[in-house]
Amino acid sequence: MLRSHTCGELNKKNAGKEVTLSGWVDSMRISGKIGFLILRDRYGKTQCFLGKNIIEEFGEIRRESVVQITGVVKERPDNQKRDEPTGEIEISTSTLKILSECQPLPLELDDVVQTSEDNRLKYRYLDLRRPVMINNLTMRHKLIHHLRNHMDNKQFLEITTPILTKSSPEGARDYLVPARLHPGKFYALPQAPQQYKQLLMVGGIDKYFQIAPCFRDENARANRAPGEFYQFDVEMSFVHQEDILNIIENLMIDLVKNLFPEKKITQIPFPRLNYDDVMKKYGCDDPDIRKDTKNPDELGFCFVINFPLFVKQSKEDFFHGAGQEWGPSHHMFTMPHEDDLKLLDSDPGKARSYQHDLVLNGMEVGGGSIRIHDPKIQQQIFDLIGFSKEQAGEFKHMIEAFTYGVPPHGGIALGIDRLLMLLMNEPSIREIIAFPKNKDARDVTMDAPSKVDKAQLDELGIKKK
Repeated sequence: MLRSHTCGELNKKNAGKEVTLSGWVDSMRISGKIGFLILRDRYGKTQCFLGKNIIEEFGEIRRESVVQITGVVKERPDNQKRDEPTGEIEISTSTLKILSECQPLPLELDDVVQTSEDNRLKYRYLDLRRPVMINNLTMRHKLIHHLRNHMDNKQFLEITTPILTKSSPEGARDYLVPARLHPGKFYALPQAPQQYKQLLMVGGIDKYFQIAPCFRDENARANRAPGEFYQFDVEMSFVHQEDILNIIENLMIDLVKNLFPEKKITQIPFPRLNYDDVMKKYGCDDPDIRKDTKNPDELGFCFVINFPLFVKQSKEDFFHGAGQEWGPSHHMFTMPHEDDLKLLDSDPGKARSYQHDLVLNGMEVGGGSIRIHDPKIQQQIFDLIGFSKEQAGEFKHMIEAFTYGVPPHGGIALGIDRLLMLLMNEPSIREIIAFPKNKDARDVTMDAPSKVDKAQLDELGIKKK
């Protein structure tokens, strides 16, 4: 190992011990024949005292260079101690080695960002060194770890589903992948694991979850990552809608209690609000129920239920694949409300569904439903949203599976990036993702998408128009 300790763990209990630290030069100050160097890694910062021999050998070391320091831990005098984890000590450096020199930086790494977002994303590997970004990614790790442990304790199985799948009309534009071994045919990247997780229910996996990558060709927003995002995907058999809501409510309460104890949930249990009521009161279906909307530590969770089964197609909200009149409010696998099944024949626009959304501080962070498990109802929904015979045929595997004994089932998916953005009080979802796409859906770090060699296109049987 090139270090015996990290830059965030030493204190006065280590006084007198020889240690080796490795990290980045956060700052350096020379005063006459001595100097002080602040060494930084993702765990913290440690001050290192540099004697005359070190200063004469190395002089000023450029910020962000990577160095290794060996020395003895010294306790600072009381009047020099700082209120930080390593503020009680400093390292009296005996040897210093430069592991990697840093050239002049293309952006400053101060706590306050002073450069454009595209410049930050181009040099994201530098931007990630900032403590706020390290903290965001650390909390992302902890949140996902907590989700996994919680669901494991509830006897859910984490199961991964395919990334290369079938293109089918599911609401957003697909990302297509040419299949070399099958000329003229394409895979699609999944918009969500929806069909697979329902097939898992047919397979007897009654409690499933996954930290699932989802791919949708959509425009960027402050709360939406273009191209790809991750969702906490859940499905259960033999449940009513309220069972799903209770599972997620308990999960969120436990998550906040353990990872964000400084925050307060406005109402427990979370309110169950009717779609029609929130539209009348708030003018939207993602209400902010907080008493003080300017308080960043107040969390207003609620569920919105009794959504309409269908919505009129519009330019702003267009379900790709459906006809010009009706689109599913959620998706086409959502179960109609049992009291409104008769309306499917007479007045489908008035039919309600068993859709449910989880809303936090005026933003949807999750959505799901009880699913259709009757193949006849499923076919009726396909017809009502204007699927052609060919489009409906894209789901023949689902219809057939449902003829072999399918349990009533339902689920929900939470947007991990968006949920954490709100919990961390960040203004943009890109602050929560290590290497996000920019507003134009470009990976600025890698310069993607990019052109590919003609030979690759020829091998795939693709010709540019």
